[in-house]
Amino acid sequence: MFLQDVVNRGSMPALEKMLAFTQARHQVLAENVANVDTPGYRTQQLDTDAFQASLRKALDRRKATRSPDFKMTSTSQFSQDRAGRLQVTPTLEPTENILFHDGTNIRVEKQMSMMAENAMMHQLMSELMRGKFEGLLKAIRGRM
Repeated sequence: MFLQDVVNRGSMPALEKMLAFTQARHQVLAENVANVDTPGYRTQQLDTDAFQASLRKALDRRKATRSPDFKMTSTSQFSQDRAGRLQVTPTLEPTENILFHDGTNIRVEKQMSMMAENAMMHQLMSELMRGKFEGLLKAIRGRM
């Protein structure tokens, strides 16, 4: 119970959700790139802006109520299960009035750019979480 209270305070739940989101988004983007030659394939997406807005609302609500609970507002693309784990459901990316000769709407350059951006965000969240855990480890060991 004590360890759960320590880990679920501060920014740890938000970092955990952001890591789960970037992992899921990376899978969606990789699937889009993998299907570049699949006739009729339509790209899928996970809306980063909507996720971050929901994350911000959850942080604000938690701060205003001074509650340890961290509950994000569900959307059509993501929700939390009973254990608090993030569940994602990608949606089809709207076409930009561009369909290629094979019926796809994949622009590989755009997908690769989004993958690079997503990878940087994942790396940043990993580093922030690692810093939090190193701080906890120092506290447990009694070192400054």
